[in-house]
Amino acid sequence: MSSFWIATIGTSVIAFALKYSGHSIPQRWLERPKIQRINALIPIALLSALVAVQTFTEKSKLMIDHRLAGVSVAVIALLLKAPFPVVVLSAAITSAAMYHWF
Repeated sequence: MSSFWIATIGTSVIAFALKYSGHSIPQRWLERPKIQRINALIPIALLSALVAVQTFTEKSKLMIDHRLAGVSVAVIALLLKAPFPVVVLSAAITSAAMYHWF
């Protein structure tokens, strides 16, 4: 058996154990206000990390290119409280224009 399959099976076992242990946690632990605040912030942190990685890296190298312009325009649109479709379209148009022109 290759090391790839050992890693795949090991990772699957760990993922199953984590999911099973998550269902085994007593309900009263999850109802604590501090835990609920933390759980509310986890998706925000994960999405922010994903956006940062997808914006600034390409094949494990740091890159600054048209994607940074698109994200910058999206941040400005969000600060101006633009509707979500406007944010997405303005970021996409800016990124495409920068890619095409430069």
